[in-house]
Amino acid sequence: MINKDFFLALEDLEREKGISQKAFIDTLESALVFAYKKNFGEASGIAVKLNPERHTIKVYSTKTVVAEILDPDKEITVEQARQTKKTARVGDVLSEEITPKEFGRIAAQTAKQVVMQRLREAERDVAVTEYTEKENEVLTCIIRRVEGGNVYVDIGKGQIEGILMQGDQVDGEKYQVNDKLKVFVKKVRQTSKGPQIVVSRTSAGLVKRLFEIEVPEIRQGLVEIKSIARDAGQRTKIAVYTEEAGLDPVGACVGTKGMRVNAIVSELGGEKIDIVPWCEDPLEFIARALSPAKVISVEALSEEKSARIIVPSDKLSLAIGREGQNARLAARLTGWKIDVKPDNLNANANKPLQNEGNV
Repeated sequence: MINKDFFLALEDLEREKGISQKAFIDTLESALVFAYKKNFGEASGIAVKLNPERHTIKVYSTKTVVAEILDPDKEITVEQARQTKKTARVGDVLSEEITPKEFGRIAAQTAKQVVMQRLREAERDVAVTEYTEKENEVLTCIIRRVEGGNVYVDIGKGQIEGILMQGDQVDGEKYQVNDKLKVFVKKVRQTSKGPQIVVSRTSAGLVKRLFEIEVPEIRQGLVEIKSIARDAGQRTKIAVYTEEAGLDPVGACVGTKGMRVNAIVSELGGEKIDIVPWCEDPLEFIARALSPAKVISVEALSEEKSARIIVPSDKLSLAIGREGQNARLAARLTGWKIDVKPDNLNANANKPLQNEGNV
């Protein structure tokens, strides 16, 4: 039976779960109308009203006063209406209480179902709101299953599911059930099964957030991450900058004996990380971005944001990198198209150069 304790419980839910008591009551009234019609065969013209102040629930038959009846379930003539209300006129809506004695049991069952449903919905809404605010953050999750090439993880207290799709997985990484994993939150989306967090291990944002976690100077705003270029699982280049005199931004990111950067490398499964100092001069920045290769000169070409880089011939392979990776990441880090050439180019003009790099 719905009684005083029920309404007090709604007040507790509003305080503890943040679910509006009015929202509960509105939903419950609609559900009770459906339950009444289902159990008592009423076709229409039924209203159920809950009164939190008096702790009551009542069922009313409602009919509109009309000059001519077209729907007996919804309408009543003026003559019939005036038997109940002498001043009744066409257009008035009359309500008559018809609460059955046995309706209390049905109402209690319906209330329980509605409360449970609203609780589930509210918890999902809270979870969605909470994790939507965590987009672009790094979270620790637990792998629950691997299915169809996707990895499904539990985030938080298991209230919401995360999905690590194939395109967000690092080649060569092994994902085992119950393993803990740090992931980058890309977005929160709604599915037929409820809210789901799309997470990534390949995003450059993961590296950025890991540096922010590991390096206090970045968290404090003393060192700024200007740009990141990443080949997930293989190599990352990150450009850092500071305006603080006497502060080495690269050294701050590396840490004493490499402790800070090594912690990040370990989290990324051994991925190599090149940390370079950002420079306002784009040509100087390009030279730094090609680290660890030594650069002899950088020349801007007529094409917009395009440059030719000259390196020692014996360092050409290092500058370009395996399958062009070093030059490619340098280009992405700086936003310039770069053409890497050896310093003996003119002396060997008639010989084919196997290792030149144009990115």
